[in-house]
Amino acid sequence: MTTTVVKKEGPAAVTPPVTVGGHVRSYVSRVRGGDIGALPAVLGLIVLCTVFAIMRPSFLSAGNFANLFTQGAAITLIAMGLVFVLLLGEIDLSAGFASGVCAAVLANVVTVLGYPWWVAVLAALATGVLIGTALGFLVAKVGIPSFVVTLAGFLAFQGIVLMLMKEGANISVRDETLVAISNRNLPPAIGWALAAVAVAGYAAVQLMRHRNRSARGLVTDPLAVVAARVGVLAVILGVAVYVLNLERSRNVLITSLKGVPIVVPIIAVLLIVWTFVLQRTSYGRHVYAVGGNKEAARRAGINVDRIRISVFVICSSMAAIGGIVAASRANSVDPNTGGSNVLLYAVGAAVIGGTSLFGGKGRVLDAVLGGAVVAVIDNGMGLMGYSSGVKYVVTGVVLLLAASVDALSRRRSAATGNR
Repeated sequence: MTTTVVKKEGPAAVTPPVTVGGHVRSYVSRVRGGDIGALPAVLGLIVLCTVFAIMRPSFLSAGNFANLFTQGAAITLIAMGLVFVLLLGEIDLSAGFASGVCAAVLANVVTVLGYPWWVAVLAALATGVLIGTALGFLVAKVGIPSFVVTLAGFLAFQGIVLMLMKEGANISVRDETLVAISNRNLPPAIGWALAAVAVAGYAAVQLMRHRNRSARGLVTDPLAVVAARVGVLAVILGVAVYVLNLERSRNVLITSLKGVPIVVPIIAVLLIVWTFVLQRTSYGRHVYAVGGNKEAARRAGINVDRIRISVFVICSSMAAIGGIVAASRANSVDPNTGGSNVLLYAVGAAVIGGTSLFGGKGRVLDAVLGGAVVAVIDNGMGLMGYSSGVKYVVTGVVLLLAASVDALSRRRSAATGNR
C-alpha cells in the first residue's frame, strides 16, 4: 500500500528582518572581505578637511567653500565620464584635450560666429559624441588597444585645439548664460527648495526600495538604517546650503554674493541620471557584466562592441560638458584649455573615489568624492602657500595609495571568495 503525503500550501517563507546590529556586522564583514567601496575616499576627505581647517582656518570660510565647488567642477564632470570607461577596464587618455576641443568649438560658435548660446552648447556636445564614437569604433571594431587610441587622440586633439584657437589666440566667452554656469549663484530660497526636494526624493526612493524588498520576502535594511541615511543626507545638504547662502562679498554695497553656485545642481542632476543608468537599467548591468568578464558577457548575448563604443561616447560627452564648465569659469578658451593637469586630475578623481582600474567595480558617485578630494588638496595646499610641484607630489601619492588600496582589496576579495 502506497501512502501519498500531501503538503499543505502555506504562506511563503519570509526572511526575518535584519537588525541594526546585524546590519553593522554585515558591513564590517564586507569591509574585511575587501568590499570597501568609497570608504577610503570619505575618510581621506574628512582627514584632509580637518588638517587644512586647523592649519588655515580660512579654509572653512563660506567664500572658500564655494570656491571648492567651482574649482573642482570641470574635473569632476570629466571624471564622471571616465568612470564608464574604467568600468570596462579601458582607459581614455584623450579626455582632457577632448574637453578642450569641445570648449574651443563652443567659443568659436558663440563668439566668432555669433550664434546663440544653446547652439554653441549643442555643437560642443555633438563634437564630444563624434569624438567618443570615433575612439570607441577604433577600440571595439578595429581592435586597437584603448591606451594607444586615446594616446593618439591626446596628441591629435591638442593640435586641433591649437588650430581652432588660431595657434595661440584666446577667445572670450561673454554670453551671460554661459558665464553664469560657473560664476553665478542660485537665490537662497531656491537653494533650500532644491535641498528639500533632494532629501524628499532620496527618502522616497529608499522607502520604496524597502517596501518592495519586504513584499518579496527579501533581506532589507532596518528602517532605522534607512532613516539614518536620509538624516545624514539632510544634515549634509542643510549645512552646505546654509554656508553657501551666507554673504561672501567683501563689500555688500557694491555687490551681493551668496547662494548655491549654479554648477552644483548641474553636477547633482548628472550624478542622479548616470547613477540611475548604471544601477537601474539593463544597460548599466551590461556595462558591469562586460567589465567583469567580457567573454562571459558575450556568451550571455550582450553586444560587447556596442557597450564598448557607448562608454567612450559617454566619456567624451561628459568631457564636453566639463569643457563648457571650464570655459564658463575662465570666461574664455585658450590653447591650454583641457591640457596641463586636467586629465591626470580627472583620472585620479575617479580612482581615488573608489573606481577600480581593473574594471567591473565603481560608481559615478566615486568621481564626485574623488573630485572633492582632489579639489580639497589643491585648494588647501594653495592656502598654505605650497608650490604647484608640492601639490602634484601630494596628489600623486594620494592616487598611488588609492590604487594600492584597490589592488589589495581585490586580492582580499579573491582570497575570501567575495568577488
